[in-house]
Amino acid sequence: MLQSIRDRSRSWGAKIIVGAVVVAMALFGVESLVGLFGGGGDDIAEVNGEPITRQQLEMSVQRAIRSGQVPPEQERQLRAEMLDQLITERLLTQFVDDGGLHLSEDQLDQVIVNLPEFQDQEGRFDRELFRSRLASAGYTPVGFREQLRGDMKQQQLQQGLVSSEFTLPDERETLASLQRQTRTFRYAALSESMIDDEVQAGDEAIQRYYDEHRDDYRRPEQVRLKYVLIDRQAMAEEMEIDEEALRDAWQERTADADRRLSHIMLTYGEERSREEAVAELEAVQERLADGEAFADLAAEVSDDTVSAEQGGDLGVVSRGFFGEAFDEAAFALGEGEVSDIVETDNGLHLLKVTGLERESFESMRDELRRDLALSEVDGEFNDKVQRLIDESFAADDLESVADDIGLELQTSDWVSRDGGEGVLSEPGVMSQAFSGDVLEEGYNSEVIELDDDRRMVLRVAEHREATTLPLEEVRDRVEAAVEASLRRERLQALAEERIAALRDGESPGLDWQRAEAVSRQADHGLPRELVDAAFRLPAPEGEAPVYGQAVDGDRVVIIALESVGEGEVDEQVEQYVANMTERLRAQAAIQGLIEHLRSEAEIER
Repeated sequence: MLQSIRDRSRSWGAKIIVGAVVVAMALFGVESLVGLFGGGGDDIAEVNGEPITRQQLEMSVQRAIRSGQVPPEQERQLRAEMLDQLITERLLTQFVDDGGLHLSEDQLDQVIVNLPEFQDQEGRFDRELFRSRLASAGYTPVGFREQLRGDMKQQQLQQGLVSSEFTLPDERETLASLQRQTRTFRYAALSESMIDDEVQAGDEAIQRYYDEHRDDYRRPEQVRLKYVLIDRQAMAEEMEIDEEALRDAWQERTADADRRLSHIMLTYGEERSREEAVAELEAVQERLADGEAFADLAAEVSDDTVSAEQGGDLGVVSRGFFGEAFDEAAFALGEGEVSDIVETDNGLHLLKVTGLERESFESMRDELRRDLALSEVDGEFNDKVQRLIDESFAADDLESVADDIGLELQTSDWVSRDGGEGVLSEPGVMSQAFSGDVLEEGYNSEVIELDDDRRMVLRVAEHREATTLPLEEVRDRVEAAVEASLRRERLQALAEERIAALRDGESPGLDWQRAEAVSRQADHGLPRELVDAAFRLPAPEGEAPVYGQAVDGDRVVIIALESVGEGEVDEQVEQYVANMTERLRAQAAIQGLIEHLRSEAEIER
């Protein structure tokens, strides 16, 4: 329906696309939609004599919650917003009906058959799919057509209002020139040290400020929680792992590491038979056993003349480079070991590992210890989690569960729905804490899966409703705020005095800084408050600057605007500003219509 209204609004309704009937139908279960167009249910509001039923409101609330746009725990705050939205929709429906906006049956048919939700894989309207999806969502074909008719009429109204708004060429040019305008000015900050007397807040000023800003001292709804946590990582940190297990894990982890190899290769065929080649390599093995060097024998015996010149060196080899038989022999060897005779397509080989390209044991020690410890505690972790699931579900408290499983029972400080620190800031924790079962019924929560290694159960220990804190509790905060306000007022008064002196031609001692050709977009790192104030000042006439001031936190800044420049044309920015202006005007027209309809309507809640 009027999507631009919802885009502009900051209410709950702005977060929900109520007009997307078919999408809602696909997303939500039958229980949230069945009976929408049926009778029954208490009337909770009346708009110009037409009722809005409790059933319609509940359906809208559930749509919002199930779409994920609104957390379930905020359902109570949502209801008032949704009722207000239903009233607005009813007013718009009445307006378009009274205005005679019309949709023919053929137009509705065309819209329905072109909706992809009702089309088969070949893009054709499927009557059975249409009826099935409507039935599963609780709609009758007639009811769905009426809902769609109302939505499309309101779309016509929206499009008509939007298309009737326009910007004149002169207005566009004025907006563009303002947008690209630049300003050059000097500025000087006045700080608290320039105030002569000490600022003190009296009791009357404190009370008045507190009364005017009570919402600033409102404490949200809060709970104190008891909770238990099973943490696999923490369990692993307490596990002892011996040195031998670490060494074995290192050997296993690096078993497939690249390695530097040397070989002695003998071919067979024309010059020698396979049996002769085997006998020669067996003789080489005996010589190796007697202490001769592998490199020397490779240079003497190997038929691989290229590597033989390098003592048989093949360089660093990765698994899979020379084939399966070669890999099985080479990657089964430790550093310095020599293989048995290995046969490949090239011939017969003796292999020797002369080096391993792997991380050192010390560099991997911590990682190996952590992984082994996690593996060791895995069974215990799973057992504890299962016990936590079983026992926390039936227990009337959390203390006994913690004692039985051997967990530490922890207690939080007061926390709100926004969450606390540490584990209480994790996603899903506060939604459990403020759920109906935990907060209202007093049960233990479900087991919360924080991540792969942590499980948590919580219980509300204490609960307090949202309230405005009494002045006695927040007096220090109020007093600080009042004194800050008084200091700003003093600085603003001082700024007026200095500005008056400047206008009279005097030169009060100010530490001026200069800002050249500042634009609305490129603020040159200046505070936003300062730039905005500079652009609110009128353009200087002649050489005399125009003076003004801006409040920037605890400072007050005097501004001396010296000149206004035209700036450079940026067609993209100017087009964006023009489009945004038209959009805002259209939204204002729609909002104006809604406010008019509300002022003229008879609305009973």
